[in-house]
Amino acid sequence: MTRCTQNFPEMKFDFLSKEYMNQNSIIVFVCEHGAAKSVIAAAFFNKLAGELGLNLQAVARGTNPDQTLSPQAVTGLRKDGLSPGESAPQKLSVADVEAAQRVVTFCELPVKYLGQAVIERWEGVPPVSEDYEKARDAIIEQIGHLLNK
Repeated sequence: MTRCTQNFPEMKFDFLSKEYMNQNSIIVFVCEHGAAKSVIAAAFFNKLAGELGLNLQAVARGTNPDQTLSPQAVTGLRKDGLSPGESAPQKLSVADVEAAQRVVTFCELPVKYLGQAVIERWEGVPPVSEDYEKARDAIIEQIGHLLNK
């Protein structure tokens, strides 16, 4: 059992029932700059979904994307044996939101995205620039809660 699945051995995956699996299989993680929290969340979500054989794919987006990915996020992911899904931050689009089964955001979304998909906001994740490990652990915990719905 890998680190991700060890943390959540009794997940129910109710939100991944047949009812949901007939919908889109994209989960969009959004942070302001699309360079750190959303990148880490998408990488770990994809790892866990792959380990569990789920037909889900996460992407990272930003509402006001930086030009480059956070060096702390990239270095931390590499130490964890992962790599970012994107080579540079990508701006969130209406098409991203419309294609998503769920949007998970670490920041406030512009009004134009509201009502376009199921949107969930994750609070309390510390800045990646201050402590990658704490941010990562908080994100992994939230992924567990997401998959346990």
